[in-house]
Parts: sequence; structure tokens; C-alpha cells
Amino acid sequence: SEEEKEKKKKKKKGGGGGEEVEEEEPDESMLDWWSKYFASIETMKEQLRQQEAAAAEAEEKEEMEIAEGSKGQAKNKEKSKTPKDDKKKKQQSAPELPEKKNKQKIDELKVFNKELEAEFDNFEDWLHTFNLLRGKIGDNDDNATEEERIVGRFKGSMCVYKVPLPDDVTKEAGYDPNFGMFQGIPSNDPINVLVRVYIVRATDLHPADINGKADPYIAIKLGKTDIKDKENYISKQLNPVFGKSFDIEATFPMESMLTVAVYDWDLVGTDDLIGETKIDLENRYYSKHRATCGVSQTYSIHGYNTWRDPMKPSQILSKLCKEGKVDGPHFGPGGRVKVANRVFTGPTEIEDENGQKKQTDEHLALTVLRHWEDIPRAGCKLVPEHVETRPLLNPDKPGIEQ
Repeated sequence: SEEEKEKKKKKKKGGGGGEEVEEEEPDESMLDWWSKYFASIETMKEQLRQQEAAAAEAEEKEEMEIAEGSKGQAKNKEKSKTPKDDKKKKQQSAPELPEKKNKQKIDELKVFNKELEAEFDNFEDWLHTFNLLRGKIGDNDDNATEEERIVGRFKGSMCVYKVPLPDDVTKEAGYDPNFGMFQGIPSNDPINVLVRVYIVRATDLHPADINGKADPYIAIKLGKTDIKDKENYISKQLNPVFGKSFDIEATFPMESMLTVAVYDWDLVGTDDLIGETKIDLENRYYSKHRATCGVSQTYSIHGYNTWRDPMKPSQILSKLCKEGKVDGPHFGPGGRVKVANRVFTGPTEIEDENGQKKQTDEHLALTVLRHWEDIPRAGCKLVPEHVETRPLLNPDKPGIEQ
């Protein structure tokens, strides 16, 4: 009923009395990360369905227009109009109800049906990667692939400007560029990082055995760390759900290329590589898009949706403002925060596990982070809490997804 919806809404905002908490409690404790993931998958599928429907509709319309002469076209337009409107109505009214329920109950994350790099220009917003190749010596090197000739990677950026510098460059930089364009660049000292890799699942794996199935398990490599999760292989499955996490300590820049591979377990002989994917962690770490943990939709301190970044939203925001030379954040009364010349509003209370309310700026800070691209000059889209989908490739079968 409308009233219950209101109540749920209130609970989410952190308002409402004690009784609704009772009502919702068992539900909340049943939820976990997977509930969130599957709800998000449904949303992604729905979006893809809508895109496909729209594309098909456009194609149909185009075909009709081509097939008919100009006279028929007018008729056709009227004809195709009614089913089209109908379709739209259906699309809007049908998914509306479950969608609403879900939205109030389960927070979602963003499921990308591609690699994160594809969405964020390879995370080369200021750091570009160039392969360093070994020269060709002797005949046997002529047929060596570029991959085999790589001896290292050069990362950097080059800027060429006309002097005196035009005003727009000065404005874009936010400081006097005569002291060099590369200010605020991280130092070149090695840094230690903790890498946590979550493997959710694999889909449509290439069959590796005669029975048309595979017995997949995960292998992860980063620097000197080599993990083969052999004993946890999943028998006879091309769509295994792994649901595993691995922690690895590493040092940038020496160890920054993470390889995640799926192998086929064999009782006899060696295990075959089904496919692998490589991720440049260093580019993610240094990117302005902040591709480390991902900014989630809401801030909570308990339950399935607990905030997982080591820094709180307010700390991240202060750091971004400082680094981007942006004025703020200034938290004001009445749930307002000012950053640069923008004002954002949001809730200012948070409930702990015992239902005790306390004041917090975190929701406000998170609102700014989720709209960071609206901040002039320094702003850009921050990576949301997400799951990415990466193709598995096999060097023996170049270019074919496994």
C-alpha cells in the first residue's frame, strides 16, 4: 500500500519511528552482497532489453520507410505509431511495480557488461602507457609477436604548449602553469598496496573437455605472487559461480599487472588455460576517476551494505578538493554542503545497529562524490561501486573470446 511505501521510504532516509524498524528487520538480515548483485543484474538486463527493443524498433521503422514509396510512407507512419505507443506504455507500466519495490528494499551496484577501462578511457586521463620493445635481431625474431618483444612499459605524459600560454590553459590548470604542467603528481617512490580481487563468476566458458564441459578453477598472478585455487575447481560447469576473494600485497610500480586466469582442471596431464585477462592496477590507482573501491550509492555502517572503502566519504571529498584546488567542502546547517560554487543537500542522520541515531556529514559528502563530474574544472566521473565483465583470452587463439 502507499502508506507502507512511504514508511519504507522514511526508513531509508533514516526518519520514521521505532515500529517500522521492527517490521523491516528480519528482511534486512536476510540480505547480503549477492542479493544486491542479483538485483543489479536484473536492472542491467532490463536496460539492455530496452536498448535492444529501441534499436529493433528503429530498424523496423527504417525498413518500412525504405520498403514503401512516399505515398505508403504516410500511411505507414500512422500504422506503426499505434503499436509503438502501445509498446511504450507496456514497457513503462509493467516493470514499474517490481522495480519500485526493489529500489526501496535493495541497494544496487553498477554492473558493467564490459571492462571498466572501456568505460573510463583506459584510465589514461593523465598517465599514458607505451610498450618498450626489444629490437629485432637475427631471423628468429622476425616472426616474434609484439607481445613477446615487450621488455618493459614506459608510463608518462607529454604536453607541448605555445608560449606565452593562452589564458584557457592557465584556467584549466587551476594554478600558474609556468611552473610546469605536472604539479601534484605522485612521487616516484615505490608504494605498498593491498589488492583485493573478487571473482564473482564466469559465463559461457569455452569447453575444454571431450564431454563438452570444463572443470574450471581460478589462477591469479601479480608480481611474485602466484595463486592457483586448484582444490576449489568446479566440476563439469561452463557457467561457474566462484564467489571468491583473494588478498595480495604488492608494490607499485614493480608489480602492477594483475593476471586473472581460468584453468581447466585435469586429473591426468597438465591443466589447460581456458583464458585470462590482464589488468593494469597502477593506472587505476593513479587515475582521477578513483578506480580503487568504487563509490557506493548510500553510506551505511552496518548490514549488507556496509561502506567498504578504507576512507569515509568526507575524507575522500576533502582529499579531492585539496588536490583539485577546489574551495570546500563547507558543511552548513540544514543538511547543506557547499563545494566550489555548488550547493548539495542530503540527510544528516545515520542509524547504528541498535537503531540509535547520530549526526553525520557522510551522506552529504557522498552526494557530492556521486555528482563530482558537475564540479567545474577539477570534476570528473568517479567510478561507482561495481562489478565489471572482462573477456577471457587465450594466446593460442588470438582475438577469440573464451
